[in-house]
Amino acid sequence: MSISTPMRQPLPADMKARKGGTPLVVLTAYTTPMARMVDAHCDVVLVGDSVGMVIHGLPSTLGVTMEMMILHGRAVVRGAQKAMPVIDMPFGSYEEGPQQAFRNAARLMAETGAPAVKLEGGVHMAETIAFLTARGVPVMAHVGLTPQSVNTLGGYKVVGRDGEADKVMADAQAVEAAGAFAVVLEKVPEGLAGRITDALAIPTIGIGAGVRCDGQVLVVDDMLGLFTDFRPKFVKRYAELGRDGGRGDCGLCRRGARPQFPCRRTCLCRCIARQGDQSLMQILRTVAELRAACAGLEVRRARRWAWSRRWARCMTGI
Repeated sequence: MSISTPMRQPLPADMKARKGGTPLVVLTAYTTPMARMVDAHCDVVLVGDSVGMVIHGLPSTLGVTMEMMILHGRAVVRGAQKAMPVIDMPFGSYEEGPQQAFRNAARLMAETGAPAVKLEGGVHMAETIAFLTARGVPVMAHVGLTPQSVNTLGGYKVVGRDGEADKVMADAQAVEAAGAFAVVLEKVPEGLAGRITDALAIPTIGIGAGVRCDGQVLVVDDMLGLFTDFRPKFVKRYAELGRDGGRGDCGLCRRGARPQFPCRRTCLCRCIARQGDQSLMQILRTVAELRAACAGLEVRRARRWAWSRRWARCMTGI
C-alpha cells in the first residue's frame, strides 16, 4: 500500500532559489475564500496592508493595525495550501527600532502561522532586517515607492527618476546584504528595475516596474475590478466585477419591478426534488417533524402548568 506524502508549502529559501528561473507569481488575498481561489495559481500569497484600502475603506495604508493584519493573516493561512503566505508589517510596527520590529514580527508569525513578513524601506531599514533574519524571521523587503511613506514622498509617483536611481539601487543592495530573501520593486522605471535585477542575487518582484524583474505582484481586487476607487496605470484588469455587481440589474435588486428571485426554479425544495436528493428532503421533513413535536411538547407543558396552578389554589383554599 502506497502512502502519499502531503505537499510541503514552499519556504523563503525556496523562493530565493528561484532567482533567474521561472518567474514568481505573487498575488494578494485577505480572506480564506480568496486565498483558496489564488492558491493554485501563485507562488506567494501576500496579505498586504492594502487590506486597509481594499476591504476597510481607509484612504491609505497608514491606518492599518497589527490586529487587522493578524485577523486577515489567520484567514489567509487557513486557505493557502500550496502558496507561501507572507504578511505585511503595518505602519508603526517596526520603524522605531529592531527590537520593536522583532516583537511585532514574531507576534505576526506566531499568531497567524505565516513563515515570513514584509516590510518597507531600504538603507535605513537594513539594520532592522539584519536583526530579524538573525533571529529566525525571514523578511521580504520593499523599495522604490513605499506606500507607508506616501506623505513624505509626495504621493504615489514613480521613484527612480531625476537622479534617484542610485538611491533605489543602494536601497536594494542594502536589503540584500541585510539578509532579505526577496525584494519588491514598486513603481520603478523598467530600465532601473532591470539593472537592479541583474545586480542582486535575490529575486526581485515588480509591481509597476516592468517585465525584467524575477516575478510580479498584483492586488487581486485590482485585477478583478473589485476595487474601483482608483486604478493604477500598471494594472491589467481581467474582469470588472465591481462594475458588474454595482449595476443592480439582477432580479433581487431591480427597483420598480417584480422580484425575479426567488422563483419556482430556485425554490430549495423544488431544486432538491428535481435533483433527486431524497436524503436532503428527508432531513427537511425530519426538521419539520421535530418542530411540530416541540410545539406539541410546549402545549402539553403549558397545560400541566395551568393544572398545577389550579390544584395549588384548591389546596390553599382547604
